[in-house]
Amino acid sequence: MVKYKITDNKATRLGFGEALVELGQENSDVVALGVDVTGSVRTDLFMKAFPDRFFSVGIAEQDMIGTAAGLAVAGKIPFVSAYGEFAAGRPFDQIRQSLAYSMLPVKICASHCGITVGPDGATHQSLEDIAIMRVLPNMIVASPCDYHEAKKMLKASMHLKNPLYMRFFRGNSPVFTNPVSPFQFGKADTLIDGKDVTIIACGLQVWEAILAEEILAGEGISTRVINMHTIKPIDVDAIVKAAKETGAIVTAEDHQKHGGLGGAVAEILAQHYPVAQEFVAVNDTFGESGIGSELMKKYGIDKDAIVKAVRKVISRKK
Repeated sequence: MVKYKITDNKATRLGFGEALVELGQENSDVVALGVDVTGSVRTDLFMKAFPDRFFSVGIAEQDMIGTAAGLAVAGKIPFVSAYGEFAAGRPFDQIRQSLAYSMLPVKICASHCGITVGPDGATHQSLEDIAIMRVLPNMIVASPCDYHEAKKMLKASMHLKNPLYMRFFRGNSPVFTNPVSPFQFGKADTLIDGKDVTIIACGLQVWEAILAEEILAGEGISTRVINMHTIKPIDVDAIVKAAKETGAIVTAEDHQKHGGLGGAVAEILAQHYPVAQEFVAVNDTFGESGIGSELMKKYGIDKDAIVKAVRKVISRKK
């Protein structure tokens, strides 16, 4: 029996859009910036509610970041949004210099991330953005697992002093978390306890990990599932505790194998408590056009891939 129940199916990008409106109602310094994909990333909700606080810069991500930096210096609280591939890659220089180096609390809200953007194809499937963003000093990197967590994450971001990169997803996905439970950046959530192996997942792969846990339970494998919603700063204590108590780790993400969540976890294990680890991620390749669920299966990041990785890592336990 699945230990979490689906209460709805909504996109994390919608959670972002709705929460942004709520923040705008609470604080008149909240502003939003976009790049001609307003409806797609759901900043249209903020634009309709506060037209005088929404700025469209056209197809110019670099200008969007520079303008947001200026607004932050002037005391505003800027949220910028674009597709993940163009929110992280195209304005990297401006993000590095104007936000990370200058330590300005601009929130980069990247929509349509990962391979599940599907029909948009390889050019729009941001599979490198976690790696690009987490290498930057001062940058916080996070990926909510569902609609409720996206809303809580956005609201919690209001008080951050650092720049923040959040990744959201295009399609509807299972809503299964508690809308009122506390949220804290850098503090992972253990969703299911277990003693034989730990699955550490972020974003849409958290639900896939929950489904994998059900399959593994039927095989007599006790599996811990951790929602690592914040990739940087990562929850070192949760990772080390899981390594010590279960002796094996599987990481799962909708991202390249290199430089993502799996790499971040491996860095912690290597420094603090080395154990066997397997990586469920896109393996050094670009994606293609297709249905999101079919792409997840083809590129090996769905529940079946997680189950396979768990079986393998358990066979490697010392």
